[in-house]
Amino acid sequence: MPVESGSSASSRQAKQKRKSHSLSIRRTNSTEQERTGLQREMLEGQDSKLPLSLRSNLLDLFGQIEREFENLYIENIELRREIETLNDRLTAEGQTIDGGDLTKGALKAKASHSTSQLSQKLKTTYKASTSKIVSSFKATTSRAVCQLVKEYVGHRDGIWDLSVTRTQPVVLGTASADHSAMLWSIETGKCLLKYLGHAGSVNSIKFHPTEQMALTASGDQTAHIWRYTVQLPTPQPVADISQTPCDDDIDFSDKDEADGDGDGPNECPSIRVSSTTLRSHQGVVIAADWLVGGKQVVTASWDRAANLYDVETSELVHSLTGHDQELTHCCTHPTQRLVVTSSRDTTFRLWDFRDPSIHSVNVFQGHTDTVTSAVFTVGDNVVSGSDDRTVKVWDLKNMRSPIATIRTDSAVNRISVSVNQRIIALPHDNRQVRLFDMSGVRLARLPRSNRQGHRRMVCCSAWCEDNSSCNLFSCGFDRQAIGWNINIPVLLQEK
Repeated sequence: MPVESGSSASSRQAKQKRKSHSLSIRRTNSTEQERTGLQREMLEGQDSKLPLSLRSNLLDLFGQIEREFENLYIENIELRREIETLNDRLTAEGQTIDGGDLTKGALKAKASHSTSQLSQKLKTTYKASTSKIVSSFKATTSRAVCQLVKEYVGHRDGIWDLSVTRTQPVVLGTASADHSAMLWSIETGKCLLKYLGHAGSVNSIKFHPTEQMALTASGDQTAHIWRYTVQLPTPQPVADISQTPCDDDIDFSDKDEADGDGDGPNECPSIRVSSTTLRSHQGVVIAADWLVGGKQVVTASWDRAANLYDVETSELVHSLTGHDQELTHCCTHPTQRLVVTSSRDTTFRLWDFRDPSIHSVNVFQGHTDTVTSAVFTVGDNVVSGSDDRTVKVWDLKNMRSPIATIRTDSAVNRISVSVNQRIIALPHDNRQVRLFDMSGVRLARLPRSNRQGHRRMVCCSAWCEDNSSCNLFSCGFDRQAIGWNINIPVLLQEK
């Protein structure tokens, strides 16, 4: 009868153990569904502020991590048993005196190598599983210094939009639901001029590129063009806003209307008649902007159309139709005859008027909810923001997919991009204003506490490029506009 050699017996024993190990893994996997079901029931019974879908996703990911640890633990036990069995064989053969320690060390090295491979596999799996969670939480070291400089208070209702003049004197313009638009001294915070020509909420304000003219859009279904003349007051010492007491819990809609009756707003002169009135819309005019050169303007309305007008004759040149729902914003390119319109139908459209004989249109479906704004940059980019809590950066030369996507925790309102530094300012429904670069890296969040910052939804942001004390402005439903000084490090600008 043939005698089985020691090596073949050892091989058979190892195969049996591997088979037992695979069976144990199968038994572990067979109970996975039952355990997941119990965990989900426990999860639903717990109180948490996280959405159920996110909690369920986290549970699945951590379940995968737990299974990897279980497999590693079982394999480690099997390796230990194999080491002990081989050591027993070596001891029986009398090889432990001279080479036992070396053999044991070699076996340990082999086991350590195998464990290291499993550990690396575990790390890779864990990193891949959790990358979906942390992808939007990029490193936000202190890259930008943000300081509140001035508050502009005087409107009696929420402020929808604001803009800064492109010519001297440089002033700030605000458009409010109180049916008025105001011009402010940036340095002193005083109201310089009121425009009272609209019969409805003033939803947008934009300044002519070369002349002292303003374009406002209103809920009264019109857009007005009006001329202004202002004289800047002598700057006063800047007060320390951070030391001004403020109650964060005050409901500003219930405050006495006299709060807005400071010396500045009521004493400033007013204009009640426009120089040009544009009347072709059948719904609220939500936004308006000047085309390059300032001879034409475009308006966006809740009647689902955008209109292109000639400024000198007030005549309708083109009616831009195609959106399925109300428009939310329109913007013109700073150097080319391009217009972008955004809508509640989750799309934004690019209109090209560079060829006088034809005008083409391209539709982009990059969001899953209302596109609240889409703006051009000085380069060949479009930046779009949406109620789906994302902001996307597009290349005009290839609009098939965004070159960067910014994911946030709140709906995004009217965004703006700095011309010089190419920084995107995002105003949010949750009272925050965040700054990102064009690659989607977060730079800073503007301060918001019980002493400074917005106390309600932030509707709009606008950059000022003339190197004044304030280079970013924001406005919101707390009836105030705020001027900020944003200091971006030189290394970050070069990047």
